[in-house]
Parts: sequence; C-alpha cells; structure tokens
Amino acid sequence: QVQVVESGGGLVQAGGSLRLSCVASGRTFIAYPMAWFRQAPGKEREFVAAIGWSAGNTNYTDSVKGRFTISRDNAKNTVYLQMNSLKPEDTAVYYCARGVEYLPFKPNYWGQGTQVTVSS
Repeated sequence: QVQVVESGGGLVQAGGSLRLSCVASGRTFIAYPMAWFRQAPGKEREFVAAIGWSAGNTNYTDSVKGRFTISRDNAKNTVYLQMNSLKPEDTAVYYCARGVEYLPFKPNYWGQGTQVTVSS
C-alpha cells in the first residue's frame, strides 16, 4: 500500500511564501508522476501543478503560473511545491497525489492534505 504524506502548510500573510513537501512510499517513486491539488471551502478540488518522472516536465494551472514551482527529489521520494507571492485566494487544503498518467493527470493515491491559509 502506498502512503502519501504532506507537510509544510500554515498561516502566512499575503505576499509571503510557503514550501509544501510530500513524501510517497514505494521503491518506484521515480516511475510515477506526482501532483498537487487544492480544495477551498465550498469549492471542488482543483488541479494546481504536476511533475512527470523527469523533473523537466511540469504543468501548472494558470492562476499559479509564475508564483508556484513544483519539483521532486527522487532520492528522497519527495515532491515539493514552492509557493511565492501568496494571495488570500490561495487559501485551501492542499493535497498531494501520485498518479498513473501525467497529462491529463490521473491520481491513484492521495495524501490527507495540509491547510494553507493566506491572510490579507
């Protein structure tokens, strides 16, 4: 059974930065695409960013382009989401997912989520 565990959420002022981390168990971490999603109160879960097995393949939703960066360290089974210039509308629970396809991203394992709150 694959376990996906996020960390790094918290409360930050608008314009600030946070880095989320996600560790996925399993010996073949490198073989799978990874992604971040988020869900704000009263809204559906939405795609934020994805990264293929090669760190050179990344994809972002338009609202975070230029502000968020997804990366991975395959030696540590870890994927990161660096979030800069945060806005109140970025407030959400952020979920990490391991996928079976990169684009469109198809998740098969989810983490429990980590709360990000951006104050104005």
